[in-house]
This record gives sequence, C-alpha cells and structure tokens, in this order.
Amino acid sequence: MEPELQKSDFADAADKPAVSAEQAGSLASASTEGDNAEWQQILEQAYSILSGLPEFIGKFYSEYRQPVVTVGLIVAALISVKLVLALLGAINEIPLLAPTFELIGLLYSGWFVYRYLLRVSSREELSERFNVLKDQVIGKD
Repeated sequence: MEPELQKSDFADAADKPAVSAEQAGSLASASTEGDNAEWQQILEQAYSILSGLPEFIGKFYSEYRQPVVTVGLIVAALISVKLVLALLGAINEIPLLAPTFELIGLLYSGWFVYRYLLRVSSREELSERFNVLKDQVIGKD
C-alpha cells in the first residue's frame, strides 16, 4: 500500500510564478545594500557609545568611589574565602595529610597550655604580650 500522491500538490507548485535569475540578483543586491546600511548605522551607534565609555566610567567612579571600592573589597573577600575553602578541601583529600595537621594542632595546643596557662607568672607574661599587641593594632588610649 503505497501512499497516493494528490494531483493538487503538484498543481499548486506549477501555478506559482518562477523568479528569473535577473530578478533574484537584483533582489539580492537590494537586500545587501540595505543590510550594509543597517550594519553601518549599528557600527556608528556602537562607536559613539564606546567612545564616550571612558568618560562615563571616570565620572561614575569619581562620584561613587567609596561604594565601588567597598563592593570590590567584598567581592575580593568572597573570592578569597572561596579559594581558601577549595584549597583546604583539596588538602583534606590527600591521604595522611589531614590527620598529620590535626596531630600538629594538638601538639601546638598542648605546648601553648604548658607554656602560658599553667603558671601565674606565664599568664601575666601572656597578658602583657596581648596588651602590647592590642596597643600596636588599635593604638594607645
């Protein structure tokens, strides 16, 4: 059972007038000239926008300097935190490295308690060192 072709399908195609090669060439050249004019106009608009861009950015930055710097610092901080977390995650995946760092942390904590927190004289020394550091960072009262 083959599908039968209807005669009307061929009749519709035959009724449509054919475009000659000369007419097709003139249509193509007219559309090309119109396209070129449109592209030229788009390029001129883009050039005018891009030529004024440095001046616009300079005015914007001078007017909103503090917020721009603040947003830049916040973005830089977020990127830094993301990188540090990725680095720590990568280090944590290395076998025996994470337990080694935990052991080093425990040993250092034990040394700190023994050195600065067991005796009164060492606690006073630690308090004095902390106050000196606080004065250097914050400034004297």
